[in-house]
Parts: sequence; structure tokens; C-alpha cells
Amino acid sequence: MSLCQCIIGWRQDADKKNPGFQVNPHVFYVSAVLVLFFVSIGVFFTKRLSEIFGTFQNTIVVNFGWFYILSVAFFLLFVIWLYFSPYGSIRLGKDSDRPEYKDTTWFAMLFSAGMGIGLLFYSVAEPILHFASPRDAAPGTIEAAVEAVNLSFFHWGLHAWAIYTVVGLSLAYFSYRHDMPLTIRSTMYPLFGDRIYGIRGNIVEVLAIFGTLFGVATSLGLGVMQINAGMDYLGLMSVSINNQILLIVFITLAATTSVISGLNRGIRILSQVNILLGLALVIFVFIVGPSVFLLSSFVQSIGYYLQNIVYLTFQTDAFTGLEWQKMWTMFYWGWWISWSPFVGMFIARVSRGRTIREFIRGVLLVPAIVTFIWIIVFGNTAIHMEVFGNGGIVNAVQTSIPTALYVLLDKLPGSLISSALATIVVMTFFVTSSDSGSLVISILSSGGNPKPAIPLRLFWSLLQGAVAAVLLLTGGVVGLQTAALTTALPFCVVLILMCYSISKGLKAEYDGKRVIDSEKKPPENTSNNKAKQLVGELFEGGSK
Repeated sequence: MSLCQCIIGWRQDADKKNPGFQVNPHVFYVSAVLVLFFVSIGVFFTKRLSEIFGTFQNTIVVNFGWFYILSVAFFLLFVIWLYFSPYGSIRLGKDSDRPEYKDTTWFAMLFSAGMGIGLLFYSVAEPILHFASPRDAAPGTIEAAVEAVNLSFFHWGLHAWAIYTVVGLSLAYFSYRHDMPLTIRSTMYPLFGDRIYGIRGNIVEVLAIFGTLFGVATSLGLGVMQINAGMDYLGLMSVSINNQILLIVFITLAATTSVISGLNRGIRILSQVNILLGLALVIFVFIVGPSVFLLSSFVQSIGYYLQNIVYLTFQTDAFTGLEWQKMWTMFYWGWWISWSPFVGMFIARVSRGRTIREFIRGVLLVPAIVTFIWIIVFGNTAIHMEVFGNGGIVNAVQTSIPTALYVLLDKLPGSLISSALATIVVMTFFVTSSDSGSLVISILSSGGNPKPAIPLRLFWSLLQGAVAAVLLLTGGVVGLQTAALTTALPFCVVLILMCYSISKGLKAEYDGKRVIDSEKKPPENTSNNKAKQLVGELFEGGSK
């Protein structure tokens, strides 16, 4: 199930005609003006913006690379500490609350929250690129093959989900345990008290909007490049930046159509279909690929990952230069941080009633394991062809990264059908991600209102597409990577404060003190309780 599916639960009332246009003016206008300014610069001064991006990226990597590496390491260690701490038995809700969803349903929703276009884009490309240009091995060797999968595990594994855990846990704790609005600013209450309803809270929400907007736009940009590659393979459209912009326009309009018309049923079905099609694609590649080798390499890769996780976690390339880190680890850490408000809000919404220990075990481990399976099936099938077969994938991927998945499928039986299926999956993920992302941003910019007005949602949906187009124009994959890395830096500071804030709140509760000592009731508090009930409408009836 995709993030959009859960959000549809919030949309039930929002899709009924809403005459109001409620926004938090300080958050909405600041965010909107800055993003529109960025889009204008990208349209009229594309080359100049590309140069600025390059300068920003180098500045961040050189001066703050260590900060990214250390911060994400801290997030993982913090989550592990919480799991084993006495606070682990505290429930995300009242003591009498119990989980709303069965474990199987919950696990499926967790995985789908963090999986989408990005995993489809990189599941073949990243292992192959590491295999061809390994970090610590000779290119094209068995050692390079082992390292390639290990690095992919590292970038998509526990560290990514630790970031999501921090945000989701903080939101769920303060909202369900202490009846705060389900907004990012609520997680800062133990630090700032009622001042979260002023400028400090506004700054936090603006940073969350920027992170979400550019994080989703990065995924949309990668997705449209892959769609274009797939349509080129199918003989429907040649690969060009103009065609990619046209695809962004077309698919963004499809997403905004659902916003305008309230096609809840259609988006819900589309969300379910894209997960089922993705699952079908994995099963197909596993069956027609080297199945026994994949099972064996999965076991070996898990062991190698655990063996090297500490070394990779704290590796900054201080003596050898930062080029590799810039293109890989720091990009991923920035991407996950920028996605964390988006995914964290989803995870919080579906996790009421679980203990902190249950929450961490589910969010940190289960999605990571499923992601490892995905990478093994696609990535190691491609590497197996390079090591034991006729090869040819490395050269193709080095020439065009978006073609990676299609080059692999072309070497398997039924390539035309599987390639068409892959293209459909990417397109459906694009539509649902755009629709969901615009709704989350609308909620943040309207002060936590779970029923943001349709014009507001339409505005952010169109702006997401515009940002994705500008990022493609200013540098393709590199431009997308730079955007994620740059916009995530300030929100990384918010995440660190979030860790301190929730630990302070948990300690106060454990010591029998009041966590929320306020008589001030924010305007969004009433509607927030209603929003928490809406999500249940979608998932009634069991697991996928």
C-alpha cells in the first residue's frame, strides 16, 4: 500500500466542497514565495542556477559532510538506545489504546511508505555502478560484486529507516500520548513550550515544507527520467529533456485532476495496483533469474552488511577526498532527511496504540529487510549476468543510468511485457507520490488542518511538478541530488532537536512530571482529532 492510500483517509472530508482557504500565513507565504522565486530563477536563468547548485553542493560536502555522516550515525544509535531503554514500554497513545492494524497490514504500509520511484530507479543502477567503480575493490571482480550489494544495503537500510523512525516516533508520541496536533512543531514542545506556536514553530514548518517539496521533486525527477527511458525502449518516445518535461506536465496534471475532482476511489485503486504490480515484477525476476544464487547471496550479503556497518557508518573519506561520498552516501542521507516529514507523518498516523519498542522494531527492521530482498533480486541478478553471463549491463548503465532496469529486463524472457509493466509501475508511483506529497505540504502550510482547501492542494501539486522540471533542466541526476542534499541540511538540525525533545519528554513522563504544561489550545487541535479517525476508514478489513 502506498502513502497515498493512507492519506486518502485524511481526504474523505477534504474532498467534500470546502469553501474555506485556511492557511498559516507566515508558513504558507514564506514557503510559496521562496519556491516560486526558485522556479523563476530556474526558468529564466537555468545556467546560473546550475552553477549555484554546484557551488552549494561543494560547500556543503566540504564543510558539512562530517555533520551529515555523524548526524545519521547518531539517529541510528539514538533509536537503538530508545529501544533498549526503560522508555520502550511507553505506549503511543493512552495506556488502554491498542494497535489499530494487524501486524501484517502495518508492515506492508511501513514498507510502502519509504519505497517508490527511488528504489525502482536505483535497485539495478546502484549495484552495477558500484560493481564497475567500487569503493574499496578492483572493478569487475568478485570482491567488487560483494561490495556493490553491501553499499546498496548500507544506503537503503537501517540508517534510512532510523531517520524515518525519529520523525514518526516523535509525531506519534506527542500527538497520541499528549493530544498535541500532528504537526512537526508539536515535537518541539519540551524545548520551546508555547513558543512553538510562534516564529520558532513557523521556521520548523517551513523547513519541513522545503524538505518535503524538494525530496518529492527529486523522486519525481528520477521517475520521469526512468519513464522516458522505458518509453524509448518500447518505441513510444525518444529520450530528451523536452520529452521529460512533457511527461512531468502530463503526469502532474493527472495528479492534480485527482485533487480537483476528489477521485478517492480511483487513486485508492491505483495505489493498490502499483504495489501489486511491483510485487509481480519482483517475483517474475526472481523466478526467471538465478533463483538459487539470489537466495545464497542474500544470506551472505546480510552477514557482510552487519560485519561492515560500523566502518561505513563513520566513514568520511577524510584522507582520500569526498567525491565518492558526495555522489553516494551524502546524497542518500540528504534524500532520506528531506523525505522524513513526508514519511514520518504517514508512519505516525498508522502506529497509534503500539509501544515505543514495538514501533522501533517494526519501522527500523521490517522495511529494511524487504528492501534488501528487492535489491538482491534486481541488483544481484544484474551482477550475476556480468560475472557469469554475457554482461553488457555495465556499459549501458554507465551511458544512461535511467535505462538500468530496462537493460536488465531486456536480458530476461518476456522483456517487452516486463518493461511495459515496469513503466506502468513507475508512472503510478509518480501520480500517487505527487498527489500525496502535495497533500502533506498543504497540511503543513495550513497549520495542521487535515482538510486543506482544494485550491491550496492544487497549488502545491503544480509547484511540485514545476520544481521537478527545473531540477532536471539544471543538471539531470546531479541537479536532483544537489537539491536533496542542500534542502535537507537545515532540517537535519531539526531532527537533532527532535531527538533531544522526545528524550526530554520521555524522561519527564518517566519521572512522573507533566510533559505538556500549557493552557494554550492551538486552532488546529480540534480538527486534528478528527483527522486521526479518518485514516481508519481506508484500511478496514485486514491486510494486503
